Parts: sequence; C-alpha cells; structure tokens
Amino acid sequence: MVIRRDYYLNQLISRKWNGMIKVIAGMRRSGKSYLLFNLFVAHLKSSGITDDEIIRLELDRKENEQYRSASALYEYIKERINSRGRYYVLIDEIQLAGDAF
Repeated sequence: MVIRRDYYLNQLISRKWNGMIKVIAGMRRSGKSYLLFNLFVAHLKSSGITDDEIIRLELDRKENEQYRSASALYEYIKERINSRGRYYVLIDEIQLAGDAF
C-alpha cells in the first residue's frame, strides 16, 4: 500500500529553488526517505529532470560509508557535476557525515 504524502511533496516542490537547503525531519520509519527518493524523484523526472541531474546518496548504506567525511562527500558530489546546470542533491542520513557540518 502506498501512502500519498501530497502535502509534504508539495512543500518540497514549492520551495525547490528558494536558495535554502531542505531538511526532512520526523520520526523513524515515517516515510522521509520514501518521500525524497520515490515521490520527489518521480516528480523531478516527470518535470523533465534526468537521472544525471539527480545526485543521490544514502549514507546509512554500507557501500556508501566512505562518503561520511566532508571531503569525501564533496568529491562524490563534485564528480557527478559535469556542467553548469542545476542539480538536485539528495542525501539520506546526513547526520552520519559528522564532520561535514
């Protein structure tokens, strides 16, 4: 069963390019990652945004452990940017990148 999160999705969409970093906060297992990586990405793709313009990283995954430092995270993002266009950087569990703040 899919739980629609139209209110929260519309909040993200309406503030896409306001110059601010968006933080999705809430209780554990409440659908924050689903909102970001499924619903918001689906919206972006339906708006013509390509996979190359969406930089995704889930820091809680074992295979992404090496990006938990500020310098490694910076390099990861920088390597995926290949033009002066706009990019969407979606990071899950950013609190695991402790020295990035």
